[in-house]
Amino acid sequence: MVKKTAALLLFIGCSYAHAQTDSTLAHSTVKSISDERYNALIKGIDLDNMAAVAELNHYPMPDKVLRYKKQLDLRPTQLSKLTAINTELHRKRVEMGGNIITNEKKLDDLFRMHQVDDGVIIFYTNRYGLYQGEIRNAILQACYKTEELLSEGQLKQLEILENHK
Repeated sequence: MVKKTAALLLFIGCSYAHAQTDSTLAHSTVKSISDERYNALIKGIDLDNMAAVAELNHYPMPDKVLRYKKQLDLRPTQLSKLTAINTELHRKRVEMGGNIITNEKKLDDLFRMHQVDDGVIIFYTNRYGLYQGEIRNAILQACYKTEELLSEGQLKQLEILENHK
């Protein structure tokens, strides 16, 4: 009897925990964008690992460098420049995320109202590609500028720190 009761309580507890949603997660206002992607776009979070090509070739993201500022013994000038790079990158990602959401809403409206044709589809999909390209460019430029600010020793130390986290 005790085992059955414990199992039932465990099942109910797990079911309840599974049913809970993240209260910080905003619901997508666009039916073609998941809540996860919507929140990433409005918060400037990269779900697509757009920095991979840079990071795999030792061009780090500025936020990763800033995370290890003490261990890397960053100079004040490096710190201020990295902070500026990181701030601008975040601003750009949020801006383009908003543009992507607006573009997707427009596409949804056009399809819902049966107002699409080849030209409309080409226009809005090319615009989407432009926004994605702007985000990717901003990320890769930030990695390039970050690498330029660091000494060879700092880059090696960062790699060691990243491999041992």
